[in-house]
Amino acid sequence: MRYQRILLKLSGEALMGDGAYGISPSMIQFVAQEIKTVHQQGVQMGLVIGAGNIFRGVAGAAGGMNRAVADNMGMLATVLNALAMQDGLERAGVPCRVLSAIAMQNVCESYTRAAALEHLEQGRVVIFAAGTGNPYFTTDTGGVLRALEIGADVMMKATRVDGVYDRDPEKDRNAVRFDRLSYTKVLHDQLRVMDAAGISLARDNNLPVLVFNMKKEGNIARAAAGEQVGTLIVA
Repeated sequence: MRYQRILLKLSGEALMGDGAYGISPSMIQFVAQEIKTVHQQGVQMGLVIGAGNIFRGVAGAAGGMNRAVADNMGMLATVLNALAMQDGLERAGVPCRVLSAIAMQNVCESYTRAAALEHLEQGRVVIFAAGTGNPYFTTDTGGVLRALEIGADVMMKATRVDGVYDRDPEKDRNAVRFDRLSYTKVLHDQLRVMDAAGISLARDNNLPVLVFNMKKEGNIARAAAGEQVGTLIVA
């Protein structure tokens, strides 16, 4: 395996499967099996999951809600997704812990860097829930932050398409996919990879970001082994 410690960022929408809302048990099972394959190779894995399948803070704010309130609701929604993913992983035989940036001791552990590192060293998958614990930060930025805190070799961002394109490939069949990009080009061309804060944080700390298609079976293992999967964003 090329990468020994990975932070995998999943969108909340990825857990919907073919549904329009909520959590698909079959998709949870699929993702759990994909993670299990990599985990069995000795790779330490952390996960950050969004909440777009339940509630998106930005959308709530656009509808007239106070942004801080809407973001707090979104962070709580990530905990629901994290617990669902934990259940799927444990049913697949993968030891797992959920660490939340918002304290909820009757549901899961509170996040500390020391606890996260200990669980990783003990061979457990760690799911980081509730974003950064602060409004105005996306789960993409939260994913980069957690990747840096645990010393991940790479942040892998799972999407519906097989990398970063110069245009939306779902709308334009002539869109061109990049195999490799610089942080600067992503920011300058405003490519829709993640928010500018997340990319800037990755750039400032030289954290590679790999964008790939999660729905293709075996892609996480291929990426972890160093195969050309998706788009790699580096300095």
